[in-house]
Amino acid sequence: MDSKILNPRDISFLLYDWLNVEDLTARPRFAEHSRETFDAVLDLAQQIATDHFAPHARKSDLNEPHFDGERVHIIPEIGAALKVFNDAGLMAAGQDEALGGMQLPCVVEKACFAWFTAANIATAAYPFLTIGNANLLQSHGSAALVETYVRPMMTGRFFGTMCLSEPQAGSSLGDITTRAEDQGDGTYRLFGNKMWISGGEHDLAENIVHLVLAKIKGAPPGVKGISLFVVPKVLVNADGSLGARNDVVLAGLNHKMGYRGTTNTLLNFGEGKHQPGGKPGAVGTIVGEPGQGLPIMFHMMNEARIGVGLGGAALGYTGFLHALAYAQERAQGRTAAAKGGGQVSIIHHPDVKRMLLAQKSYAEGALALCLFCARLVDEEKTAETPAARKDAQLLLDILTPIAKAWPSQWGLAANDMAIQIHGGYGYTRDFQVEQIYRDNRLNPIHEGTNGIQALDLLARKVKLDDGARLKLLTTRINNTCGAAKASGDKSIATYGTALEKTLNEVLSVTDGLSATGDAELIAAQASPYLEAFGHTVVAWIWLQQILAIHAKGAAASDAFYAGKKLACRYFFDWELPKAAQNLALIDRHDRLFLAPEEIIAAL
Repeated sequence: MDSKILNPRDISFLLYDWLNVEDLTARPRFAEHSRETFDAVLDLAQQIATDHFAPHARKSDLNEPHFDGERVHIIPEIGAALKVFNDAGLMAAGQDEALGGMQLPCVVEKACFAWFTAANIATAAYPFLTIGNANLLQSHGSAALVETYVRPMMTGRFFGTMCLSEPQAGSSLGDITTRAEDQGDGTYRLFGNKMWISGGEHDLAENIVHLVLAKIKGAPPGVKGISLFVVPKVLVNADGSLGARNDVVLAGLNHKMGYRGTTNTLLNFGEGKHQPGGKPGAVGTIVGEPGQGLPIMFHMMNEARIGVGLGGAALGYTGFLHALAYAQERAQGRTAAAKGGGQVSIIHHPDVKRMLLAQKSYAEGALALCLFCARLVDEEKTAETPAARKDAQLLLDILTPIAKAWPSQWGLAANDMAIQIHGGYGYTRDFQVEQIYRDNRLNPIHEGTNGIQALDLLARKVKLDDGARLKLLTTRINNTCGAAKASGDKSIATYGTALEKTLNEVLSVTDGLSATGDAELIAAQASPYLEAFGHTVVAWIWLQQILAIHAKGAAASDAFYAGKKLACRYFFDWELPKAAQNLALIDRHDRLFLAPEEIIAAL
């Protein structure tokens, strides 16, 4: 294996042997592509990530951005790497040719981007946010907004952000207080503060395009009163040239445990430091209709949630590869079976093998889940029939909270084991795994904490439209279980039976909780439910991969396929039973987590 960032053979297997990405080239949108063009872009992504993103990952961690009161200072390697990324056309990899894009399938684009998040997630955050911003504007913005902002973003001239949270509101967006005042000329003036804005201030681009949630005067309370606005750092003239500085001011930088190369900011809108046209307030343009800000913003948020999951998977994956290489090189101790002789590499020790198998099952399962969701995006947009597109949308809807939360939780667990394998060295800055862990620790938090994803799944997604999403997912999983039991392979059939049993337990617990009608009880059980549901889904993802290997008739002597089979066996033998244990506890409808606040506070 040549790379400690990702395994290119695994990516090739996932794309071509499992997800059948070549089939997409038969569709009009991707007709100009072939496996050769996909491989060329994947190779380019690997090369740029290896040569330009990975080398400064440590330096950007040790030299985080700082604010001198006038401007933010960032190490030059970040800008240099992003220039290479932009010059290669990767910012527009998935965009229409009309916008200068490559028009790649989403699944190929995300496989490419996984290289950058694994190599240096802090630097990758800038294009990650910009691409999401541009996609939202293409879907919901006017032609003028697309021309003014999306085109420059696709060439890397402008970067983008999303501005949701506020210091007093956090994730409770209904409580935001940023206000927008209609100027009667098609623009608004915004006043307020936004917190935790990644990429909110820098000199890496000519302009920063902020997507800002705010409330127009007279709007109803709560989330129904939220609208969405484009608020650029620098105003753009009618001819596309840059104009006056907008009234968007950096109030300060947040100093983070990891992800340090990405500026994370507190922004003030309309504080009066800059007054375009001699009037106070940050100039903004509404996106869509008033009061539709949150539904529109969810376009970017849902895309970002899958992207966050991809980040968790990629960092879990690179941590695993670093641990694997260390375990092969580090000589320490002797095995119980060989009491004499010299020291052996620690990969010979059973407990190290256990941790490596666990990491592999988490990281490869998580990456496969995220690419599966990206493939659903392609189905949603380009499938041959409306029914197929609708099915893809329903599956993506129910899988999105899992695709965000499961990789971010278990990718981090893999990173924890990577440190453990390194022993004392893993806890030092001499080895990369401690930074990888710190970088990954953000992923269970941002773009909606894992607890929020759990509530979204249990309190909403499984019940919507008379359970249509859950019913469709159940059908798909049962189809896979049926194929496994009919495979003629005893071990694969056993996996199919085990997954079918766990799925039935998920359905039973879901029905039981829903029947209580107790919103507090459902909220109390949401996180363990998400964990059990996620393990069930990832077991399904693993079973699909093993069936793909079985269909190939892959030789048992091939180490790559043998490793896949071993990781799958680990997941079914050691991880899937955890889902059943969680489900049994949930089914008791225990109200422990609803203990009175004063008792919890006394702990």
